[in-house]
Order: sequence, then structure tokens, then C-alpha cells
Amino acid sequence: MESSERLEHLLRWTRQQLDWPAIELTPASVDASFRHYFRVQQGDVSYVLMDAPPDKEDCRSFIHVTELLLGLGLHAPQILARNLEQGFLLLSDLGSRLYLDELNEKTVDRLYGDALGALAALQSCDPHNSGLPSYTRELLLFEMSLYRDWLVGVHLNIRLDRAQQEALQKSCELLADSALQQAAVCVHRDFHSRNLMVSPFHNPGILDYQDAVIGPVTYDLVSLLRDCYISWPRQRVEDWVMGYFELAQQTGILRQDQVNELQFLKWFDWMGVQRHLKAAGIFARLNHRDGKPGYLGDIPRTLGYVSDVCSRYSELSELGSLTRTVIASL
Repeated sequence: MESSERLEHLLRWTRQQLDWPAIELTPASVDASFRHYFRVQQGDVSYVLMDAPPDKEDCRSFIHVTELLLGLGLHAPQILARNLEQGFLLLSDLGSRLYLDELNEKTVDRLYGDALGALAALQSCDPHNSGLPSYTRELLLFEMSLYRDWLVGVHLNIRLDRAQQEALQKSCELLADSALQQAAVCVHRDFHSRNLMVSPFHNPGILDYQDAVIGPVTYDLVSLLRDCYISWPRQRVEDWVMGYFELAQQTGILRQDQVNELQFLKWFDWMGVQRHLKAAGIFARLNHRDGKPGYLGDIPRTLGYVSDVCSRYSELSELGSLTRTVIASL
């Protein structure tokens, strides 16, 4: 279906749901996937429409995780109407105040405090009854291969020699080992400043969670605190990490005998390396495969995290050396 024809179908369906004869769709956000979001408004009342082409996106996972989050008392959009055949959802509107736009020295502790509270609520969910898939070793390794294939290979046209290939593979295996050693919890998988909305009540609003899995306890924590789109001094980040470590123990997310502070910080650091290799690869893929160059500017920050962490762990020194070569080629 051509996009203009699809928009006409979306407009017609929306009019039927709302009984609003005159409707205009305005873009609500830019998404890295094939989904599109539109806002419709009449007076002070507004809704958000998700357009998820069924041949590229599956609304059912979004619906399932929405119900899971709402059941945990988290602030996710309500699903007001659905058409799974077309891939249309009518959602309540969580507003347009992105965390990314409102984070600064004066607001960060309060906003991150709210986000970490929401994360603790998510991680208190019983993973065995969540109906979410597992974050498997195969998936962890595939995600890191995006760095090699799309950023190093396609974007920078760097040809790794055999020693570099083996060093990269060894590092990725170590990172996957570390991830799989961690306590397994419900993972949003994109818990960062572009998917959290500042809300006047029940902050934050949470978006873009359809890829949720059962996975490592530090995954969402590093997504938030070592965000690809905004950075904070290392010591401040580590203070927030230790604060969450204590909260996780107090709330039973982590057992007292399960992990100590140093091990938790190592889990966090190494989880960040895995995630940032993946993200850098995705940013390159978005440019070359999907014609979305807007994320290329975030690659230096993202790989800067990788270089910094690798410099502090001898096991990752070869990956750090390769990463510095890649950064110099950007």
C-alpha cells in the first residue's frame, strides 16, 4: 500500500473511532523503526495514533507489554482502539515533553529519581509470569555484530584483519557471558531520554517498549544513565548506579548474597559496552539501509562510553584499541 493510501485508511479509521468529522494528522515523533506516530487534536483533547505496517511491525507485542506495564501501575499509554489487520492503534496522549529536552543540572536528580523508581517497579515484575521472551546469547551476539557489519564494515569501510576479528569476537563472547550471569528481570530495552516523557503526574510516561524481554538487571539502568543522547560525569553516574543497587536490594530485585557493589558496577559497565556496540551499529544501519542519517552524530558519544569502559578493564583492552581506531575514522 502506498503511504498516501495508507494515511487515507488511517484517517478514515480514526474518524470512525472518534466520531470527529474533521481530523488532521500531525507527526507526533520520529521513530527509528518502521512505526509512525501521529497526534490528533480537537480543542484540549488529543490522542496519538500508531501506524505500524503489519508486514514490518507486530502490534501484538506492543499491546502485551502495554498491559503488563499498566498492570504494574506504570504510566504507559492506554490503548483505546485497535485494528490489528491494518496495524493501527489509538492511544492516550502522554504529551510531548521528552526527558531529553528537559534534563539539565537542576532537573536531572528529580527526573532520574522518578525514572529509577519506575524501573524498580518494572523489575519487581515476576519474569516467569511476564510472557516476555528471553534475552538469549544468540540475540546478544547478533546485536554486537551490527557494530562490526554496519559501522566498521559498511559505514567506515574498515576491513579487519584476522587478529582483529578474533579479538572482537572474543570480547563479544565475554560481554555476552557477563550479561547472562546477571539476575534476570523484565527489561524495557530502550529505557532512555527519548522514550521517557515528563508528566505532571505519575512521572515518567513510558514509550517504545514493544521489544521488552527478560534479561540482565543492569540493561535498562545503563540505557538511562549512559544514554546515547546525553552524557553525565562518570563519578555522578556511578553514584546513581550505587543508589539503584541499594534500592534493588531493599526491594528484593537483588538478593543480598547475589552480588556485591564492585561486581554490580562491572556488570553495569560491561552491559553498557554491549549496548553501545549495538547502538553504534544500529545508528549506521539507520543511515545506510533506512535513509535516516540523523543518528550519526550520536555515534562518537556512544563509542566514547565503550572506549572509557574498556580502558578500565584489562580483559577488554583489545576491544578498546579497536574502538579508538574506529573513533579516529569517524
